[in-house]
Amino acid sequence: MHAPSLHRRLVVSAIVSAVAIPSLAGTAFAQPQGGPTAAATGNTGARMGEAEAKHAADTLAAGSASLAASRVALTKASDEHVKQFARLEVAEQETIADVLKAMRDPAQVATGQVKPPAEPEVTGQLDPKGKAMLDKLDQAKSGKAFDREYLRGQIEGHQALLKIQETYLASGKDRENLGVAKLARGQIREHLALLTEIEKALKD
Repeated sequence: MHAPSLHRRLVVSAIVSAVAIPSLAGTAFAQPQGGPTAAATGNTGARMGEAEAKHAADTLAAGSASLAASRVALTKASDEHVKQFARLEVAEQETIADVLKAMRDPAQVATGQVKPPAEPEVTGQLDPKGKAMLDKLDQAKSGKAFDREYLRGQIEGHQALLKIQETYLASGKDRENLGVAKLARGQIREHLALLTEIEKALKD
């Protein structure tokens, strides 16, 4: 795949993120619950049933692995397209983590500013597989081998994220949370296509 094509995909993906993520945040807070806490914070929250809570928790856990790996890639990636994707993924996952945290905590003050999760928050969400992957990237040297390992992990992680969205979309009932999952599914599919192109370009 030629570099200009990859560049266009990165630009398009960034534009879609800029449109979709604020929309995701808007749908997340669309259903008023009207309690005293909501009135004080401005955070009305979304309806959080069992399926919604599982969807948010699973998305946050898988997204945290992607975020942690991409933060490492910001300093270790050698290919420019890999670096660009890492920057895009960090910005997106930090936004999604902020949105999901607000969805699960009506006491959090509503704000238009994104508060990136601290490193302990991110690593605290990782399962054993995520921790092993992060340790491997931390210990790896910068270069093509690192780039390939990072991309392989991102593809697997995005496939897991896609499955989480599709599982909730097949069983979820809440309109606003379904909207969040639809937006996330579209972005994940776009990222998987982009990751596949970057991986192919590294092999050529």
